[in-house]
Amino acid sequence: MATLKVSDKKGDAAGTVKVDDAVFKIEPNTFAVHQVVRSQMAGARAGTHSTKTRGMVSGGGKKPWRQKGTGRARQGTIRAPQWKGGGVVFGPHPRSYGFKVPNKVVKLAMRSALSAKRDEKALFVVDALDFDKPSTKEALAVLDALGIKDKKVTVVLGNEDTNAFLSLRNIERVRPIFASEANTYDLVDNGALLLTKEAVKYLGEVLS
Repeated sequence: MATLKVSDKKGDAAGTVKVDDAVFKIEPNTFAVHQVVRSQMAGARAGTHSTKTRGMVSGGGKKPWRQKGTGRARQGTIRAPQWKGGGVVFGPHPRSYGFKVPNKVVKLAMRSALSAKRDEKALFVVDALDFDKPSTKEALAVLDALGIKDKKVTVVLGNEDTNAFLSLRNIERVRPIFASEANTYDLVDNGALLLTKEAVKYLGEVLS
């Protein structure tokens, strides 16, 4: 089994944690990561854009001129697409952009993201973020001690680390999430990935 270095809140070494090679030490599958991230981004699109067809535009009930004898092209309604104020041809309508990815591919993508962060030395593990009360100042001190204060950071917390979540959420370029919310997009969209030991254990159990 692979091991990850663990630090305490002051940035000092606090031992190591054993992790499953199948989760943190695989050859990253970039295609799986790409598919899952695309699926997440597509699912987040509102898809509320809309245009009116000629049948939806108000007016145009009367034929603008008679069919023959005017020398002009025949017209049936002033709300046809070629008229100003007319309907739109093949315009967008409300739709869902989301598409499904198999669950095994989602897990493969998350394992690939974690392994890639480990290979890039952008994966940090902290013993615990057990704050007595929410404190942004204390959270900043932890990031500074770990040397990632100036990076875009995703922090994966244990599912009960409420005070840590509240401490981190107002820091610019820091995204705290609970381990149960971990997803491929948040794992890759950062310059540094910080996990607590509890989060490492949870992800290892879910993804192994």
